[in-house]
Order: sequence, then structure tokens, then C-alpha cells
Amino acid sequence: MELLRAHLSRVRIPEPTNRVYKNECCISFETPRSEGGLFVDLSSFLAFGKEYVMWNYEKTGNPVYLHIQQRKKPVSEDRPLKKPTLLAIGVEGGFDGQEPEYEETYNIIILPDYISLPFPSVELPEKVRFAVDAILLAEGAERKQQLAAWTAEKKKTSAYALDLPQINNGVIIPPSGWKCCKCDKTDNLWLNLTDGMILCGRSNWDGTGGNNHAIEHYLEKNYPLAVKLGTITADLEAADVFSYPEDDSVEDPLLAQHLAFFGIDFSSLQKTEMTTAERELDQNTNFDWNRIQESGKDMVLLFGPGYTGLDNLGNSCYMASVMQVVFSTHSFISRYYRENSLKAAFDLAPADPTLDLNTQLTKLGHGLLSGKYSVPAVEVDVKGNCSDDTLNVKQVGISPRMFKSVIAASHPEFSSMRQQDALEFFLHFLDQVEQANAGRSDYDPSRCFKFFIEERLECPSGKVAYNKRADYILSLNIPLHEAINKEQLDAFNKLKNDKMLEGQEIGSEEIVRPRVPLEACLATFSAPEEVHGFYSTALKGKTTAIKTAGLTTFPDYLVLHMRKFVMEEGWVPKKLDVYIDVPDVIDITNMRSKGLQSGEELLPDTAAAETSETTIFTANEDIVSKLVDMGFNSLHCKKAAINTSNAGVEEAMTWLLSHIDDPDINDPISHESLDADFPSVDESSVDTLISFGFQEHVARKALKISGGNIEKATDWIFTHPEEMDPAPTEATSSTPMAVDPGVPDGSGRYKLMAIVSHMGTSTHCGHYVAHVLKDGRWAIFNDRKVAVSLNPPKDMGYLYFFERISS
Repeated sequence: MELLRAHLSRVRIPEPTNRVYKNECCISFETPRSEGGLFVDLSSFLAFGKEYVMWNYEKTGNPVYLHIQQRKKPVSEDRPLKKPTLLAIGVEGGFDGQEPEYEETYNIIILPDYISLPFPSVELPEKVRFAVDAILLAEGAERKQQLAAWTAEKKKTSAYALDLPQINNGVIIPPSGWKCCKCDKTDNLWLNLTDGMILCGRSNWDGTGGNNHAIEHYLEKNYPLAVKLGTITADLEAADVFSYPEDDSVEDPLLAQHLAFFGIDFSSLQKTEMTTAERELDQNTNFDWNRIQESGKDMVLLFGPGYTGLDNLGNSCYMASVMQVVFSTHSFISRYYRENSLKAAFDLAPADPTLDLNTQLTKLGHGLLSGKYSVPAVEVDVKGNCSDDTLNVKQVGISPRMFKSVIAASHPEFSSMRQQDALEFFLHFLDQVEQANAGRSDYDPSRCFKFFIEERLECPSGKVAYNKRADYILSLNIPLHEAINKEQLDAFNKLKNDKMLEGQEIGSEEIVRPRVPLEACLATFSAPEEVHGFYSTALKGKTTAIKTAGLTTFPDYLVLHMRKFVMEEGWVPKKLDVYIDVPDVIDITNMRSKGLQSGEELLPDTAAAETSETTIFTANEDIVSKLVDMGFNSLHCKKAAINTSNAGVEEAMTWLLSHIDDPDINDPISHESLDADFPSVDESSVDTLISFGFQEHVARKALKISGGNIEKATDWIFTHPEEMDPAPTEATSSTPMAVDPGVPDGSGRYKLMAIVSHMGTSTHCGHYVAHVLKDGRWAIFNDRKVAVSLNPPKDMGYLYFFERISS
């Protein structure tokens, strides 16, 4: 005790704004439920597993820790199991989500000798008692990040908050001892912020909750806002405010004022109830997501190094599938596992390693590849017996919450709990890795995916222009007309039409899908393409050019993206129901571009300023007349054509529809007003185009003209080379490695090593699964389930990963 008092200066009492970690080690996946428990630094409030806490002591000198241990309570044999009858959670007939119960113990530990003092104890110094109490009451930072993500798309400022009426009826709310005004409920109580009535919440499907008195009060009085008592603390943002007319949890920016009206001092209140978001989070994260996937009865589960599952954090399968593939590449294995120990990463980490991408990637790499967490999660009954059901046993796995928080910090969509596009996440991830390793290309593992694309444009004058850009994926169109099963498709379509006439439906076993060879998809990338409206600096006018594309470097890992999601007429998204015949080995040597060839002449670098200005500021009369025929105002049509650089009728109409209510839409056309008419552009899109090698002013103009669409902006740049400053060195380079010494190059022969497949009608819904070729066999990575795959869906992939075959 005297030693503890000697170290009191190193003990801090956390404030409401401090980040407190008490659920997961910051450099490993140890938790309070791990064998050694978790040690919370009473100075920094970071948590460490037993193997790692001494590292923190050596680095910081902080000696006092709260040791938290959780032990699973034995499972009762007579615990009733409800069989679900509905694919839902939290509703009658849905999944029960029964989780094991744990008992928690606490001790104060003093390093380096691991002196242990029990907690709670009146003998402990008051400062230590206050610090531990505050830590135990605080919402863990890991859980706060989760909750913030889950509610990010829903919690908006209420339309009723700023002018909320409050009735001065003399009601003063005491700091405790609350009870429903209409029944005996003392929990799940809501304070109506208009008249101060305390009423119980809604009744849950299983009979728990309240007696609906709060909602009944709203239906009678129409007083819109209520706050859940027991969730009000000094951190007012965490309080649970509900808007009945908006039927949602909301933000009340005047909550402090509204509470003070009823005499509530929020700074002294402690949290005693779960918020709506927390209850929703518990229901969703406790649900076994794999129940709606393969049952596993016919699958051989895999355990050990490289076969670690990832918990689904709520629609995070897009991230899990990509990271399983990424950490199957030699580059990422070397950078974040073999050549970088956890100790080295922690020593180099900033004061808060939870915010450092390289540290969290090292943590994730060791978690996935060490095999430490790829072990069966065995359930023990009250008699101490272990389950022997080896087919359905769960894997311990890991929950990559800290990694998700860091990688999504600069991206609002990936910070949410919505499903995302695996391709978009892959590209965002590589961009973040590249930035984290800036200035040290030899340490940057993202370059194993990087390569350069060269596009060649030839105008009728015979002269050419070359443009280069960096990329990480080859995005391929799927030519359905190249299907190799046309006879079967014709027969199927005839059968389908016949059954439709008879009022019958086609059975799933009868469906025939187009089967397109991968070679045909690769050919579309390199095939000559007509580019209309190309401005030729040689002809000093617009013409039709021929565009071809090739690669100047071949990456270590080639990623092919299949464009299965297309836009039908009317801009209606559709997913192509198609099979791709993908061989185990491909050779793209013929796709190499060689740059400017002997006898070729480059297009002139500059064009007359007058010609360029006339092109920009004159509306295409054909576009204008077609829009006028649709019933639009002639002046509006001219503005639309000018502001889309005469790109086409669809582009002009899109611009017109989005600007029809502009206050200056009827103003005369002037050169000075044109820039103001352009829509604002997303800075991340500008950065993406700059990363392709385009200049910033060109990227901004292209995005404005294309309405912010990166793909259209890229096409516009390639068809308007006069907009770019001359770069003769790059345009004439025929040596691939001269582009970037840090980008790998080699043979064009590759072998298939991984697939990310998608189930669902859109990339933003459904489910992603990864299949990886490891140790001579295919394995399926379906969130936390890892098993032998006897029939990998090679013809159904969304992303295909190929590894270069060494010569």
C-alpha cells in the first residue's frame, strides 16, 4: 500500500472526454476474457494483455494498472433454446442470440513486480478508488467507436429541438428514485422534455421493456421529444433522446437547457441504463451471422496460422474478405508479420498506438497469421465437460475494431455500419497504406499491386498522344456477346418465353446463364475504341480518334475487377447474372505497351488560345435543339451544354435537372459566370485523379464537367489532351521501369490465388466471401468461419487476385 501511495502522481482520474480502453489490448487481440486478463494503465487508460503490459511499463514508466478478468459461467444443461422461425433478431420468432454470461474480477497491479491489491477495498487511496470507478463507469473507447459507427447514418438533429415548447408547471426532477407516473416501472423510463412527465418505454417482443406509457402520452399530447433517464451523464452527446414524430433517436443541441428547465444537473448523474443504440448493437453483434451462411456440417474447418477468422462487426464482410486476401500476399506478410514484431511496432508507435495505422496493421497481421486466435472456441457445461461437436464448433477468431476505426477515420462511409463495395475499400486501404509508408517505398507493401497503364490516342492526321496513369486494378467490361453457350441460352430464352405465356415460372435449376471467357474480358481492355469529340491539336478541331490501352509494368499481384454492376437505360442499376470462365493460369504478355515507336509523331503540345476558348464557351446547337424539343428553355439548354463542355445530351440534361432551381438560371450567359455554374467537386475525387498522374487543375475541371463521376472525368481528360500541360518525357518513354523505380515489373504470367465473391443485387448490400489458395488447397473465409473449399466459385468472382509466376 505504501508503494502504491508513492506512485499516486502517476495515477489519473479519467475525464468524460478521455478515451478509455478496457475491452481490448491496443497491440494484440487479448481481452478481459483471455487467460491473462487485461491490464488498464491508470495514467494513459490504454489496455494491454499480460504478455505486453511490461512493454508499456518499459516505454512509459507507468507502474499502476487495473487488472480486469472475466471468466465464463458454466452453461446450464437445461437452458431453453428457442428455435427461430424468422430470419430476424430482436423480434418474436427471430434469433434469440443467447450469449454466455461472465463474472468479472478486479485487482490493482503495481509493476514491475506484479504486486496485487484487491479492488474494491476501503484501504486503497481515494484517488485510486475514484480512478477505477471512473474507468468502470466509462464507455469503453472500443465500444464508443462501434456505437458511433452504428448510429452514424441515423442520429440527426431533431427538427423539433430548437423551438421545443416547455411547460412551466413547477415539475422538478430528482437526481434518482424515478418511477413511471402511470405504473410501478422503475427502469426503461423516459422524461418528456415538454411537460416533465416520467413514463415507461415500449414493450419488447419478449415481454421486457415498459408498458408503452411514454408513447401513449405522445399520442395524447403530441409532445415530441423525450430523453431516457439513466443515460444522462456529463457527456450529454451520449444521452438517448428520442423524437416520436421523427420515430428515431436524435440529437438535441439544447439538451442542457431543456434539462435545466426541470432542475436536472446532468454533470452529477451516472449512467445506469443502456441507450437505444447500445441495445440495438448488442442484438446485432450477438447474432451469429454465419447462421444464414453454410451450416458447416459438410465442411472441414481449418485452424492454425493463416486460417484465422474475422468477426463480422455489422456489415463488415467487405473489409474481412479483402483483408484475408491482402494478408495472403508475400508483401503484406513480410511487412507486417515476418519482418516486424509487435514489440518493434509498439516501440515506434505514437503515444496512442490505437490511432496509428502501421501499428494496427502489425497487430492485425500477427492476429491473422500467428495462429494464436485460430483455435476452437469450446463451450463448457456446468459439469466441466467440453463440447465434442467438431463440425459446428466456433473459432475464437479476432474482432478488428481498432483497425476498422483507423482505416475508416478519413472515410465517412467506411466509418458507418452500412455494407460497402469491397473494391472501393480495397483501393482506399491501399491509398492509406501508401500514405502511412510515404518516403519509404521499400517498406510500402501496397506497391505489389501497383502498375502503370498507358493509353495511346491516334487522330486522323496519323499523329499520336500518349498518357500514363498509375492504378491498382484492371477494371474489365463483360462482353455478353462473347458467351460460349449461345445455343443453350437461346433454348433457355425460348423455354422462358413459353412458360411466361402459360403463366408459369422458371425453376432455379432450369436457369441458364451466359458463360464468358476471361480472355474475352481482357481483350475488351486492349481493344481499339473510337473516341468522338477528340480535339486534335494537329487538325485544330474536334474529330474521332482511336484509343488503345496497355500496361507499361506488370505488378507482382494482378487484381481484376469484373464490372458486373452496370447502368441500364434510364440509369437503372443492374447486376449481370453471368459466369466468367477463369483459368488457373493466365498470360497477359501481349497487353504490354511499348510507348512511342519508331516512325510515330506526337501531336503538337499547344493549340491556339482562341480555338480552345471558342470550343469551351460555345454551346453545341445539336444538343441544345434536342433539349429544347424535350420542352426545356433554350437559355437553360445552352447553359447546360456549355457547363458540360458539349459532352452530350444525357450529360447536359443531368446538369440541367440538378440546376433548374438555381437563382441565376435565367441570367444571361457570360464568361465570368461560367465557373460559378460548375458544381463543386469532392476533394477525395480530386486526390484520386491526381494519384492517376493528372494535374490538379485538369482533375478539377474534368470532375466539374462530369458531375463528379471519376470514370467519366478520366474519359474526358483522355479525349481533351489540349487541357494538359505538355509532358514530352513521359509521353515518349518506352522504358517501363523509368516511370517509377518503386513499382515492380516482370513476367506477364500469373496464377489465380484468391477470389472475392459477392451475393446480392448491389455492392452496397448482400454479403462478401473470400476464397484463397493456401498450402495447395482452396479455403473459404466467411467472416469467422474458415474451412476447406471443395468447389471454389471461380466463375462467380467479383474481384480476382492473380500472383505472378516466377520465371
